[in-house]
Amino acid sequence: MKKLLWVMTCFVFLIAGFSMYKITQYKAQIDNLKVDKVELTNKISQMETQTAYLLNNNPTKLDSSNFESWSNYFETAEIMVKDSGGNFLRPWATFLVKEAEKYDIDPFLVYELLKVESGATFNPTLIGPKTRYGHAHGLAQFMKNTAPWVADMAKLPYEDELLYDPYYSIKLSLVYLDYLYDQYQNWDETLTAYHRGMTGMKRYKLKNGHAKSEYALMIQTNAEKHDLLAIAK
Repeated sequence: MKKLLWVMTCFVFLIAGFSMYKITQYKAQIDNLKVDKVELTNKISQMETQTAYLLNNNPTKLDSSNFESWSNYFETAEIMVKDSGGNFLRPWATFLVKEAEKYDIDPFLVYELLKVESGATFNPTLIGPKTRYGHAHGLAQFMKNTAPWVADMAKLPYEDELLYDPYYSIKLSLVYLDYLYDQYQNWDETLTAYHRGMTGMKRYKLKNGHAKSEYALMIQTNAEKHDLLAIAK
């Protein structure tokens, strides 16, 4: 009788242990499904905003260049070249100034972003430190999970090697900034989202009550200094 009772007790514990194991498995599956649902929802939202951006925005919004405006392009580019100590090459700077006009974006804002992203080296072949999402690449430090869909919005081909082309990198940065600004309508959120990702920006805003990150403030403050210098000239 005692032996039977012992066997039954062991059997009950075995069943209970197996049940707890299955419950733990189910909970883990539910948690994974919740994460997948959030990621899918974010992906759908991103696709919707991309579609809206492509439908509502002309990739060459403004193009007022004429003979007189080129001298302004060169003057603005020269400020960037001098500030970088020659690391930001004159052809790159001129291209940036000209392209920024198409999107109605302050070129100094983009220049300062590139300075921060590259650690002031302006090295077009730069590979950033490893993160859980991989490495960032090129002058504008694009991740390989972001660059392809930004290239789609820019109506450009995509290959990993292109991220090391400074002109391609500058173009992607302009399109991405234009897309983000189209979503948020302010530069604090736009720049913080560029730096942390759109989800990261939302988390930062929830935690701090605003999107005025050190990254965003530094870029805007330095860009304003360049703007004042350009006006003074």
